[in-house]
Amino acid sequence: MDVPLLEVRDLAVSFSNPSAPDSPRVQAVAGVNMTVYPSQTLAVVGESGCGKSVTAMSTMQLVPQPPGRFDRGQALFMGRDVLRFDEREIRALRGNDIAMIFQEPMTSLNPVYTIGDQIMEAILLHQDVTQDEAVEIAINSMRDVGIPQPEQRIKAYPHQFSGGMRQRVMIAMALACQPKLLLADEPTTALDVTIQAQILELLRELQRTRRMGIMLITHNLGVVAENADVVCVMYAGRVVEYANIFELFDNPLHPYTRGLFKSIPKLRENMDRLVTVEQIVDNPAEYVRLDGFEKGIVPWWPDPPESVKPSLADEDDEYMLHEISENHWVGVFKSDHVATHPSRVPDLDYRRSDF
Repeated sequence: MDVPLLEVRDLAVSFSNPSAPDSPRVQAVAGVNMTVYPSQTLAVVGESGCGKSVTAMSTMQLVPQPPGRFDRGQALFMGRDVLRFDEREIRALRGNDIAMIFQEPMTSLNPVYTIGDQIMEAILLHQDVTQDEAVEIAINSMRDVGIPQPEQRIKAYPHQFSGGMRQRVMIAMALACQPKLLLADEPTTALDVTIQAQILELLRELQRTRRMGIMLITHNLGVVAENADVVCVMYAGRVVEYANIFELFDNPLHPYTRGLFKSIPKLRENMDRLVTVEQIVDNPAEYVRLDGFEKGIVPWWPDPPESVKPSLADEDDEYMLHEISENHWVGVFKSDHVATHPSRVPDLDYRRSDF
């Protein structure tokens, strides 16, 4: 059994409003737990604003402070809490052991520097190599990600590349130092489906050859189905469901997860209107499907139907991530039954290729 690369434990991150310093802080992440293993892809799924990117950025201390603040929790990379790293330690980690691909390559690349200069920056910072050796590593990185004629194109500028090629440059930059963990934040946003498939296949191939762990942040369930080993569904800064890819797709237990699936159009169904997520989570019948409902185990939701919400000892402490069945966690209301039967935090050393 492998040792986890990344363990996020009870992470909470909040933000202040600089224009209204007396206003309450906004809780962007509220007690998130997740784990990533070598050669594993963890897909973090949810709509915009649910806390996916903030969680990933926290693992590299990229959340600006202020206005951001780490309220509690840990982000353990190979057993060490990244949130406690000093400036020297975190600089040695970023781009070296942990790398990140950001959403929009055009805004992530500096237009006044060549592609080669931007790839070599991390190489020269983290590796004991000469300038000529850094050039060779950068060229090999570009070749690895399928950029043609890398010896010539290393001198080109970002505007001379297409969107798909710019995203390949971002991947080459992220992987130049052979990271153990890759954080991919919507890596195929704004790319057409053909280029999207090529980029995702490239990441899978690089993962196979390097045993790299990947945290894939996305709202596209099709991308999740093709690439993920384990899925973490988030809403409002909390994990609402966590399971391996086949368990979650075959047996979604949280109403929000089922709402995401039902809102996807299907070629074989003739429908005038799609079901919305709101229609699912507002339906009391959707909450009864959760195993153990009679024991007071009810899926958590910020504003559930009044008829399904259990009585709580503390209305300000209403959420808990609970293992409903083996290796399948659901965010539930912290009723007396749940509070007195705490479960382990999500930890799945699972890869679809093993089965």
